[in-house]
Amino acid sequence: MHAIVVSKQADPVAPNVSLRTDWSDPGAPAPGQAVVRTLASAFNHMDLWVGRGVPGLELVYPRVSGCDGCGIVEAVGPGVDSAWIGRQVIYNAAVRVDGHRTPAEPPRSTLAPEYELIGEHHFGAHAAAFTVPVDNLACVDGCDPVEAAGFGLCALTAYSMMVTKGDLRPGQSVLITGIGGGVATSALAIAKHLGCPVAVTSRHQWKLDRAKELGADHTLLDDGNDFSRDIRRWTNKRGVDMAVDSVGKATHLSCIKSLARGGAYVTPGCTTGPDATTDLARIFWNQLRILGSTMGSNDEFCEVTALFRSGRLKPVIDKVFKPAECQAAYERLEAGEQFGKIAIDWR
Repeated sequence: MHAIVVSKQADPVAPNVSLRTDWSDPGAPAPGQAVVRTLASAFNHMDLWVGRGVPGLELVYPRVSGCDGCGIVEAVGPGVDSAWIGRQVIYNAAVRVDGHRTPAEPPRSTLAPEYELIGEHHFGAHAAAFTVPVDNLACVDGCDPVEAAGFGLCALTAYSMMVTKGDLRPGQSVLITGIGGGVATSALAIAKHLGCPVAVTSRHQWKLDRAKELGADHTLLDDGNDFSRDIRRWTNKRGVDMAVDSVGKATHLSCIKSLARGGAYVTPGCTTGPDATTDLARIFWNQLRILGSTMGSNDEFCEVTALFRSGRLKPVIDKVFKPAECQAAYERLEAGEQFGKIAIDWR
């Protein structure tokens, strides 16, 4: 079958990407699995990590990435309801790994789940067909396949960190750094769905202009300096209730200084580095919450997909490529100049 294949680990990634026509079919699905014929797939920063290599993870090349995809269920494994066959679906790329307990192990009441990722640990959706656990599927019958493919992982990540973990309430104020990426634009959509006033930052004025069109209430051109005074002016000195920060080192301290008492700093990543300088005195005195989050559960995935099916949430699609243009798609992803999701149309 056709598949977009990363031939080896290297940086940059794009020169090592090609469309193969001789890639092996997924084969018959195992118990609990489904084989999905791909209609569209979408890119995440994870596709670059797979191409460059993931520290601590031994990946075998050549390999197919792709954490987001939409398609039609063509076959199901033993024990799976045949009613899934023919349904248009998207999937939660996060597959929960449940380790075996030991006799002396403490309760797992607060233990975060461990995930393996379809598109990273396992071959993903940048191919004509892929295999996925049926428990990770959600139906999107009648939805635009490209929009559906661009919705899944970023919307789930934003929903889990903001709503489930961060406990964001309707009307609370939100700061989102680095607007333009998939998680950041999803966070903007979720915040506006909840009626929250939103401030966004970017190093690019055109991205701020696009964010304004999508409902951002306040925009801030990030020149590398502390922007917390600007945010406090916008909130009448109160500060924001939540800062959504995937930039990391370059923006962390400004976010902490921008938070209201009891506010939450939530992070799903750190593109500028993990070794941020913080302000512990401000954190304890203002009783701030620092929350790390990655992906989300299948229940959360069903919740956020329901908002997509109803038309209440939609992803921002940056540009759509055909499979033969895969190298150009990777080049655009590596350049980091996109606003929203880059997608592949397999139809």
